[in-house]
Amino acid sequence: MTEGFAFDPETVTVPPGTTVVWTNDSDVGHTVTAYGSSLPAGGDYFASGGFDSERAARADVQGGLVDAGERYEHTFETTGAFDYFCVPHESTGMVGTVRVE
Repeated sequence: MTEGFAFDPETVTVPPGTTVVWTNDSDVGHTVTAYGSSLPAGGDYFASGGFDSERAARADVQGGLVDAGERYEHTFETTGAFDYFCVPHESTGMVGTVRVE
């Protein structure tokens, strides 16, 4: 998560069983929030703050913020493309994808 309101890299490809770690390198809080409607079949929902749905994550932005210098991690077991976004900065294009192959 960068000062430019972006995930860097925007797309990452990893094998199943990989733990992806997002580190907030900016001065403002960001979230890591999966698009629930586009999860691959059998894929686990993920969101900073531990929410179990996109709706819950959107309803409590403060509870999902990863503050400056903090980290969030999730282990991906299921193959497919996992699209995600930052709730407060989605409209500026702060989106990303984890491809599990």
